[in-house]
Amino acid sequence: MCGIVGYIGHRDAFPIIIKGLQRLEYRGYDSAGIALFDGTDINLAKTKGKVEDLKNKSKSISQEGKIGIGHTRWATHGIPNDVNSHPHYSNSGDLVIIHNGIIENYESIKKELIKRGYTFTSDTDTEVLVNLIEEVKKTEDVKLGQAVQIALNQVVGAYAIAVFDRNKPDEIVVAKLGSPLAIGIGEDEFFIASDASPFIEFTNNAVYLEDEEMAIVRLGKEIKLRKIKNDAVAYPRIMELQMNLEEIEKGGYDHFMLKEIYEQPRAIKDTYRGRLLAEQGLIRMAGIDQNLEKFMNANRIIIVACGTSWHAGLVAEYIFEDLARIPVEVEYASEFRYRNPVITDKDVLIAISQSGETADTLAAIKLAKEKGAFVFGVCNVVGSSIARESDAGAYTHAGPEIGVASTKAFTTQITVLTLLALKLAKEKGTFSQTQFHEFLTELETIPNKVEKALESNPLIEIISDVYKESTNCLYLGRGYNFPVALEGALKLKEISYIHAEGYPAAEMKHGPIALIDDQMPVFVIATKKGHYEKVVSNIQEIKSRKGKIIAIVTEGDEQVTELADHVIEVPETLESLTPLLTTIPLQLLSYHIAVMRGCNVDQPRNLAKSVTVE
Repeated sequence: MCGIVGYIGHRDAFPIIIKGLQRLEYRGYDSAGIALFDGTDINLAKTKGKVEDLKNKSKSISQEGKIGIGHTRWATHGIPNDVNSHPHYSNSGDLVIIHNGIIENYESIKKELIKRGYTFTSDTDTEVLVNLIEEVKKTEDVKLGQAVQIALNQVVGAYAIAVFDRNKPDEIVVAKLGSPLAIGIGEDEFFIASDASPFIEFTNNAVYLEDEEMAIVRLGKEIKLRKIKNDAVAYPRIMELQMNLEEIEKGGYDHFMLKEIYEQPRAIKDTYRGRLLAEQGLIRMAGIDQNLEKFMNANRIIIVACGTSWHAGLVAEYIFEDLARIPVEVEYASEFRYRNPVITDKDVLIAISQSGETADTLAAIKLAKEKGAFVFGVCNVVGSSIARESDAGAYTHAGPEIGVASTKAFTTQITVLTLLALKLAKEKGTFSQTQFHEFLTELETIPNKVEKALESNPLIEIISDVYKESTNCLYLGRGYNFPVALEGALKLKEISYIHAEGYPAAEMKHGPIALIDDQMPVFVIATKKGHYEKVVSNIQEIKSRKGKIIAIVTEGDEQVTELADHVIEVPETLESLTPLLTTIPLQLLSYHIAVMRGCNVDQPRNLAKSVTVE
């Protein structure tokens, strides 16, 4: 959620940190700050608002220095304002810290520190932490690294931190529990960030800290890693980054979201490349091949996820049960972890997360593993926490997704889960070789069909203009496309701030139909494959109540076209693959409506890309 950037080396730190913070803006934030050491003093600027506001605020301080840390904050403790923004000083002014996460027992620590004479200017848990580190350093007479370690053993919560001491400005101490943190390794320089995007143009080598690890990053030295709990030495594993700079730039598009919508044909193809071998009639997925027995002997599959990933899980429920005949339960990770679920060693848990860092999903994984379940992770970010915590898994290969509202993450997650279901169906013999080959062949055509669906963009822009001032919308779908209706409504809410609800089409008459009048836009997914006649009946019910009908239909449809106010066509495909096409117009609708309403499409208010706190 919050974004962390740090630098220590031979370059000027200020431009690196500012650009790095801009790269992390997609994570969502309400304030920003920077601290630089100029050789004598720590110069600090911070402000409510955006990184651009911080750049203006920074004109009032010295921008000199080869060491610095910067932060974009998404408020948890304390309202968004200049004072609560990070970085935070210790009382002496010697230590300065940035922090992503929540210190749950900060109040009790704060009371004790106040008794010892400490004062606080902010409402944050972070200011408590930096003063706790200072108190430990002073009373225990230890170096900064050891003080950080002792202090972190006294706190409860989640954190990624970077802290330095102006009396020893050749090192930065970093630590992680529950929130991501990467260290980029250059030639006699180090970069610190929440992900690799802030330093990708400087180095392709990075170390990702594991939970409960800390590192001392010192000029002229190798990174020293230690375990926070027991002080055991840890050994850094340097990864070569696959990301490139072009992937995190807009590439001529007005917004990252639009770019990522149009990247979906490529992203879907990249996701099945090397896995889907239609001519040979094979699906190769190492994470499945090496653990096939776990899936074949499973009593059920439990899918845990949040937000858009949860909707992908709902689509997967239909696919697994329909094709592989395996019982599936789809759970909100945030609820699953707290309701004392029944889990056994005969269960397979599939955890889905774009970032691979979602706190609730990580907690669900740990709970499932404690109960003996086999955990399979589906995520987009190589080396992420969920990828490391899972017993096995599959990456989506969507490439970096910068827009807060997930688009290509959704379709690539469905692609991976479809491949998994197809492989299990073949192994279980739940459908014929002919059917299997038909699915593989059709899945190979999906990228071209997504490109065809994208050709409706000019029409969708016209429709968006008609409904941009709406205050409420309904989204309806049945079967495989019920989760797509939920996802379409979520997209509209996220970026245009219009209230929208998704329902199974048949449930409309069990309550929501009371809302329908001539001011209510109703977006209906009505493809030829999937309960078509039933959906037509639902459309007629809407029409008789003067609701405005925007229908997503199969190319060449005539029946719904006669009833609807607006029709958007998608190519025909197998019923189980329709969500990969029907979601495209709904993404574009939400995008254009948000743009027309003047909303910040890539950074919608109050939202964060990676939710690393509960």
